[in-house]
Amino acid sequence: QVQLVESGGGLVQAGGSLRLSCAASGRTFSVYAMGWFRQAPGKEREFVTAIRWSGGSTSYADSVKGRFTISRDNAKNTVYLQMNSLKPEDTAVYYCAADVTLAVRVPSIANEYDYWGQGTQVTVSS
Repeated sequence: QVQLVESGGGLVQAGGSLRLSCAASGRTFSVYAMGWFRQAPGKEREFVTAIRWSGGSTSYADSVKGRFTISRDNAKNTVYLQMNSLKPEDTAVYYCAADVTLAVRVPSIANEYDYWGQGTQVTVSS
């Protein structure tokens, strides 16, 4: 089992920044990749970004490229999401997820992930 706890959400004005954190515990040695997804009211959960735990390869949704950056601290078993130039359309609940299945690419589909955090609310006001 892998447990994930997100933190760092909040209310920010458009153009501002936030940094989300996701701390993993439990069988963290089994984690292959970690990702961030988001879900806005009335919409499906969508991929934001992900990172391979070993090597650090990353993948980003087109909507966040150049604005969001994912990083990890292996020693702390923590992944971060730095969000800059935030827009009202970035408003959503952000979820951290862990994938324990080896694959040839960075996973970007929700059902590829095995463990999920509870989510943290990010609200961007215009």
